[in-house]
Amino acid sequence: MKLILFYEKPGCSTNAKQKKILENAGCTIISRNILQHNMDEDELFTYLNKIPCVQWFNPNAPAIKSGELDPHTLSEKEALTMLLYDPILIRRPLISVDGQRMCGFDTKAIETILGVSLQSQDEECSSDTACFSPVPPTSSK
Repeated sequence: MKLILFYEKPGCSTNAKQKKILENAGCTIISRNILQHNMDEDELFTYLNKIPCVQWFNPNAPAIKSGELDPHTLSEKEALTMLLYDPILIRRPLISVDGQRMCGFDTKAIETILGVSLQSQDEECSSDTACFSPVPPTSSK
């Protein structure tokens, strides 16, 4: 049985489905609220560093969907600053298992780490409602 640290947005139905998939695979889940994670830049980066910066962002976050924020225009440093300021922007879940960390529910990577096949794949947000949260003002440099 694997122990998984699972950073989620409370009330997110997709995260609930993902946790159920992991539990059905015999995992024990320790859930954490991603909106209150209290990570510093270095710790957050350990979940993100294996994927391109633009993939760090939840494409269904209101600021992304509305076009108010375009992750393609941000440096890694700017992106980390934005994600720490407004965690609703972080692609969920953040997962830590067996010393490996990842951003998003990457079924193949999780199956490799766990050594089991997962029953279902839920990588897209299933919310019909927006996830509201403040976006900091952009610098005028």
